[in-house]
Amino acid sequence: MRTSPSRTAGRKLISVAAVSAALVAGMATSVAVAQTPAEQSGTTAPAVKTAAAPAERLIVGYKATAAEAKSNKAASADAEAKGKEAGEDLGFRRRLGTGAALVDLGDRLNKADVADVMAEYRADPQVAYVVPDRLNTPQADPNDTEYGKQWDLYETAAGMNVPGAWATSTGSGVTVAVIDTGYVTHSDLAANIVGGYDFISDTAVSVDGDGRDSNPADPGDWYATDECGAGTGSSGSSWHGTHVAGTIAAVTNNGKGVAGIAYGAKISPLRVLGKCGGYDSDIIDAITWASGGTVSGVPANTNVAKVINMSLGGAGACTSATQTAINGAVNRGTTVVVAAGNDNANASGFSPASCSNVITVAATNRTGSRASYSNYGSIVDISAPGGQTSTGTANGILSTLNSGTKTASSESYAYYQGTSMATPHIVGLVALMKSANPSLTPAQIESAIKANARALPGSCSGGCGAGLADATKTVQAVSGSGGSTGGTTFTSASAVAVPDAGSAVESPITVSGRSGNAPSALQVGVDITHTYRGDLVIDLVAPDGSTYRLKSSSTSDSAANVKTTYTVNASGESANGTWKLRVQDVAAQDTGTLNSWKLTF
Repeated sequence: MRTSPSRTAGRKLISVAAVSAALVAGMATSVAVAQTPAEQSGTTAPAVKTAAAPAERLIVGYKATAAEAKSNKAASADAEAKGKEAGEDLGFRRRLGTGAALVDLGDRLNKADVADVMAEYRADPQVAYVVPDRLNTPQADPNDTEYGKQWDLYETAAGMNVPGAWATSTGSGVTVAVIDTGYVTHSDLAANIVGGYDFISDTAVSVDGDGRDSNPADPGDWYATDECGAGTGSSGSSWHGTHVAGTIAAVTNNGKGVAGIAYGAKISPLRVLGKCGGYDSDIIDAITWASGGTVSGVPANTNVAKVINMSLGGAGACTSATQTAINGAVNRGTTVVVAAGNDNANASGFSPASCSNVITVAATNRTGSRASYSNYGSIVDISAPGGQTSTGTANGILSTLNSGTKTASSESYAYYQGTSMATPHIVGLVALMKSANPSLTPAQIESAIKANARALPGSCSGGCGAGLADATKTVQAVSGSGGSTGGTTFTSASAVAVPDAGSAVESPITVSGRSGNAPSALQVGVDITHTYRGDLVIDLVAPDGSTYRLKSSSTSDSAANVKTTYTVNASGESANGTWKLRVQDVAAQDTGTLNSWKLTF
């Protein structure tokens, strides 16, 4: 979802539990769609860097007293001998200016083979060092002219660390379904658009004069004063789906415009939002079809999506109907990513943010704090840059758009803010992950994103999930080149009753076998059954007695249960020792149970 840069009381996209009631009863609604594109401003692009490729040779430094340090013949004989030990064909190539020997690995070896050869050298007391002779290529940042304004991708403070992931994956082979307003033609996106569908069945919403068809073109979603209900005012067209799609997969290194996070991926635009919003029924069918399910009257999908983007939502808990569609998509192997919402409220009161089996995304600003408009809470899984234009237009998220205020005109770029803008950042990351490791399940994808997130650089009140997503670290983790796919986990499965309005209870976990301090992004998984979770206060207690507040009480959070993962900067604590989860019910009339909890290092 996205809030308007110009009006804090702007409209909110609602998934039509609310829209349908407004259309029938004529009640006031609010829909978060774009206002007039804001003027762009520039920033400085980051410096040129290099990226390392797999090794084909080794650089071997011998100790000064070794014969191999001076004699090429001795170095050659040593390479041959070590090759035989490792079962490989090695050859001395030449002496470097430093005196080190350059050793050819022969035919390209896999990582395990190279590791075996290096182990042979490291075991030799005459060898001072052995390192890969890495192939470096001059790899400038994308040459897209507006890339320098995309702080959300690369800035050290609060960017999502995307450029480092591109050395491993660009999203090739992955189709992303953007369930939104459709797509308006844009030359910086067109090459990455594949067939989608228009799922809007009601002509009053569709604006294009017909019902469902295979053309997902966005005709504009503008509306006249109070056309969407009393007090809703008027608005120009948002071209919202096109902005979302650009963040995910704008064409990159084409000398123009912006760069997409997963620029090797393809976008399948599915149109469900039109004038005043869109119906749950259409959204449900779009979810089903996007993930390869069958929808009556709609041809089979030839561009099945590995990940779905839903930058939309409305007030009210997730319904069984929507949950069933999401479960079906996930069971078919499609990851579903949704916006937390833009009401500065607990996301548990909004759908699809409150649905299970989704990755719910909160928005951060340019300093890495929770954006002022972003929803929050224990159901938020992860945070990503969503921008905040109240602190400056250029602090929003720049992406592809159209200049038309009602119908399409010339293509353009504009800054927007919102959880609608944060969500495609995570969707782009999922596409990079699936391209790097196609076997990943939706559960594994969510786990890896959380495990490799970093603590928010700024502040967050209310709960912002596992932290700020880190694209490079996450992609490295799932491709086997670094990061963590979940870390070492210590679990307590002993149930502890939480008394009504009573004293705090504690559950211990003893951590051993770790070295040094706990990580700066310690993952604390909590499973508590409780009929009114707003009554609960939850703290993590470190071995030395230090406490870390995970959740405060809230009289406005009436939802049940706490089943989520918190991220704690515990880098000042020794990892080994007895950790405790402390839970207290501070208000009357409800009881619960701490079913289990876990620490992932």
